[in-house]
Amino acid sequence: MLDERALKRGVTAAVRHFWRTRTGQSEKQRQAGQSDQGSRGAVTGGKQMDGFVKLATSIIESAGMSSKCIHSTTSVELPGFFRPEKKWDLVVVDNNTLVAAIEFKSQVGPSFGNNFNNRAEEAIGTAQDIWTAYREGAFPLSSRPWLGYLMMLEDCERSTSPVSVRRPNFPTFPEFEGASYAERYRLLMTKLVRERLYDSACFLMSSVIKGARGISAEPASELAVAQFAASLSARITTHLASLAG
Repeated sequence: MLDERALKRGVTAAVRHFWRTRTGQSEKQRQAGQSDQGSRGAVTGGKQMDGFVKLATSIIESAGMSSKCIHSTTSVELPGFFRPEKKWDLVVVDNNTLVAAIEFKSQVGPSFGNNFNNRAEEAIGTAQDIWTAYREGAFPLSSRPWLGYLMMLEDCERSTSPVSVRRPNFPTFPEFEGASYAERYRLLMTKLVRERLYDSACFLMSSVIKGARGISAEPASELAVAQFAASLSARITTHLASLAG
């Protein structure tokens, strides 16, 4: 497993890469005269989460997994139950066994409301789809795979301010009353893990100014990078031990 210093360096590098890549993509699109609106230009350019993919790859390799078993650019499609396949951001397959699969997501303003709902539906649906496929025998040689979810959220006034909820017919759960979008993400990811839709989740927040220097915050210890790394490393170690034994 990566030591604490290496893990912190990896997070710093990933956060810095995220913001610098987004800024570079937006500038290139402006110079090219493309018409993407708002921050969508940076998103459609892609690659901003590559630093986190690299960090997860380092965690997996440090636990003893061969790099040949780690896929993040090709061979990332996994079968689903409600759809033929789904592209994951990182997949670990060893000896015909699905060991782990991870999603890396981000959200930067201004449209936090609609994007939060889309992210929530996507995260829940993706997990339900693969677990149903697993139950129905899509991965016949695999024990229960490890699923991970990492989220980077912009730290700004709009993401941290209280948000009202609409309840024309029935009351919402009390924890959502007045919760900011940051708090909604914390609740979402905590519940995803506690309901066993994902084995571990990581939640980071960073502002555009501090983020360019690699500075980020972890709003919840349960969703910290160290917890995420330890859980992922343990799954890799257990899998390799089962082959050796």
